[in-house]
Amino acid sequence: MPLDDTTGQPPGASLAEASLKPSMHGFGALLITLSCLSPSIGVFVVGSDVIRQAGTGVFLCFAAAALLGVAMAAVYGELAAAFPQPGGEYTILGKVLGPGWGIAVLGVNLLGLSVAQSLSGLGVATYLSAIVPGIPAVPTAVVLVVLVTGTALLNIRVNAWITGVFLAVEMAALIGLTWLGLAHPQRSLAAAVLHPVVLGSHSQLAPVTLAMAGAATAGGVYAFNGYGSVVFLGEELHEAPRRIARVVFLALGVAVLTELLPVLAVLVGAPDLHALLSASAPVPDFIAAVGGPWGVKLMSAGVALAIFNAMIAVGLMAGRQLYSTGRDRLWPAPISDAISRIHPRLGSPWVATLVMGAAALAGCFVDEKVLVLVLGNGNVALYAGLCVAVLIGRRSGATRHTGYRMPLFPLPPLLVLVALLAIVWFDLHDVEGAKGLAATAVLLVGAGAYYQLVARRSASWGFRGRKPGG
Repeated sequence: MPLDDTTGQPPGASLAEASLKPSMHGFGALLITLSCLSPSIGVFVVGSDVIRQAGTGVFLCFAAAALLGVAMAAVYGELAAAFPQPGGEYTILGKVLGPGWGIAVLGVNLLGLSVAQSLSGLGVATYLSAIVPGIPAVPTAVVLVVLVTGTALLNIRVNAWITGVFLAVEMAALIGLTWLGLAHPQRSLAAAVLHPVVLGSHSQLAPVTLAMAGAATAGGVYAFNGYGSVVFLGEELHEAPRRIARVVFLALGVAVLTELLPVLAVLVGAPDLHALLSASAPVPDFIAAVGGPWGVKLMSAGVALAIFNAMIAVGLMAGRQLYSTGRDRLWPAPISDAISRIHPRLGSPWVATLVMGAAALAGCFVDEKVLVLVLGNGNVALYAGLCVAVLIGRRSGATRHTGYRMPLFPLPPLLVLVALLAIVWFDLHDVEGAKGLAATAVLLVGAGAYYQLVARRSASWGFRGRKPGG
């Protein structure tokens, strides 16, 4: 069995040399976490998808997803406070459920984070095309990934300020969208929310069915995904066991407020419901109808900037995730030595960040459909694993040192598990959803095989970092 070195001292290094330094307070961590979550993407991208599925039921679907988010935030809060280390879910599941489970989700995370960068870079061109028609997607993505990787190499406090400035612009765009809808209401709040309708087979408005709402809510969950990403910053957060759960809940709270209000504004202010519900991109089309050409350009620039900002935050998380595996000596010695290096002046895991940036750069040249398939349903696996971990951690005492304990335990993780089963059921009845589940299963099995064949036989591999509760 691998050594579980809770002192955090790999051969020839002290804990101070091996660990990232606590250099950031809660506000900086909140800015980076919100940037990773990106409320604009939740409204413009996910919101448009949910409107196409559930029509004006989008608000209720988002509200239901937000309630599920509260339960999952409680799970993240308790586990992140117990293990505030850059390994994130890899470290949490590895220490609570066993090392094989940690490495299994590591495969999902490492590939998922790099693919998310590639997809985001390719997606920016879609929004910039409203300002610069014909802008090429791949060269744009390549330039953005290079810029993001360079930015992620900087000190974490500098990145907090950079993402904070971009986040302010993103919030301004969401406030503008809310104003566009509420300033010229076309229907009452009750009509927009309490009687959800969708475009029927004969272009007639029809009530939203429970099946439609269920499938759309499953998609809406991803609008708020990202509030738990602060776990990757735990080692750089002052007094993380005490503060990290607060950051998780604040990030979710801000996201809920800044996503529900714009979505409601679109429903209230849409001049023509038929046009909104039949549009291929409902939210951008609403802006074009109400705000005119300049409104489209401004909002498109805001969304492009929000995606770029999210790429920076994801780049920070990706580098720290890979760095943690090097510090744990998960790979052959030369590779582990390289990716566990911390820049002496910037304090960032610079080699690991460059490696993850290179992986994202390679992904820019892969077909988007393949990237989406590879991304699969990784979040479903991560959420399920964390819910099981918090249940077992309470029972076994593995999380007894946590700085936060959720109320109403064990209700929150059980509610999330039931919701995840529903999501899996909906995905199994959808061709693309089933492919995504299969891709995630392949990643889990492949990473698990690496544990059985390589890591398990290594005498040097073991979880390192801060002592529990430190």
